[in-house]
Amino acid sequence: MKLENNQEIKIDGELLKVVIVLPYFNEIIGTELLDNANQELLANNVQPENIEIVRTSGALEIPYACKKIIQDKNPDIIIALGVIIRGETTHYDLVSENTYRGIMKVQLETGTPISFGIISCENEAQAKERASKDGLNKGKDAAQAALLQTII
Repeated sequence: MKLENNQEIKIDGELLKVVIVLPYFNEIIGTELLDNANQELLANNVQPENIEIVRTSGALEIPYACKKIIQDKNPDIIIALGVIIRGETTHYDLVSENTYRGIMKVQLETGTPISFGIISCENEAQAKERASKDGLNKGKDAAQAALLQTII
């Protein structure tokens, strides 16, 4: 894995059990985040049979899903992906803030790392740029962050 500063870090994920949580909401952009995260995991030797995808209806459901996954499946790491796009109401702020806080609370309570790959954007174009393989590639970033947590 090559980090932003071109530092090379080798992580052998062969024995890692990874769960990726992804809402159905904003499906097209979310699926691109998922594909990019999955490619990065495979590039770091995580075995396909050790990668599980769990879907939720939206971002607010992610913290609860993560807690249940940890209780039931005991993964080494969870990657939380999703897309929250600002609308015309304060709903965006409530969803973003409570999703962030919920995920942080779950990982601190359980001791299981949850990589935060949920992008909060002003508009769909910004979200597409952040999710794109050729853009900022936040799915890949989330997978790298998760993998790095395994060596702490």
